[in-house]
Amino acid sequence: MTQQLKSTLDRFLLFVGGFGILLKQVASELLHPPFEWRLLMEQIYQIGFRSFPLIFITALSTGMVMTLQFGIGLAKFGGQPYVPKIVSLSILREMGPVFTSLMVAARVGAGMASEIGSMVVTQQIDAIRALGTSPIRKIVIPRVLATFICLPLLGSLANLVGVVGGLIVGVTELKLDPEFYILKVTTTLLLDDYFSGVGKSFFFAIFISITACYFGLTVKEGTKEVGLATTQAVVVSSILILVGDFFLTKLFFIL
Repeated sequence: MTQQLKSTLDRFLLFVGGFGILLKQVASELLHPPFEWRLLMEQIYQIGFRSFPLIFITALSTGMVMTLQFGIGLAKFGGQPYVPKIVSLSILREMGPVFTSLMVAARVGAGMASEIGSMVVTQQIDAIRALGTSPIRKIVIPRVLATFICLPLLGSLANLVGVVGGLIVGVTELKLDPEFYILKVTTTLLLDDYFSGVGKSFFFAIFISITACYFGLTVKEGTKEVGLATTQAVVVSSILILVGDFFLTKLFFIL
């Protein structure tokens, strides 16, 4: 048991150190143009545009389910008029950015880790170095920047779709007046609520992209390790999102 705990602690410290070093390298390379705009636009398409259907379905389902659950629960106490406030506020501050980030971590993070891991195994990373080009500039930075750009946009769209999903269920299932629902949403939500949720997305983007690139780059031997790196990337980035959400929520409330 002690040996297993020591091994887990060693892996954790190794990841923290590697994460910090990779983040420092990315920040350092960003200060020295030129940038790979073509690669960046390609990653924006892969991460942003191709993730939208998944985010749309997740956000719509989340808004609809939350409205139905709160509506049924609060009906016992005559609290159905409070459903629009509770649902919209929950989506903007927590559910929208967190669920979006988890979906992106599962889809994009896994793809990044497996793609980069395969490049390491097939020695494409070594070939890039041999040509005198930095793998950080060619491989990591476009993915980090694309995630940093796309995740807040996807989170904003998820907020809108989630609120609309809540409106649909509120009108059809809870028999709330649509004008009343919209009025309660617009009078409850503030810009602070929006920026609190979207602000977290920038941190979540770093958690997803740097973690996925780190595990991809640390693949050493064989396709079996590529699969392991993919799993680790998704699990670790999801944990970072969920744990980081608590501390970021406290930080935004203080600010």
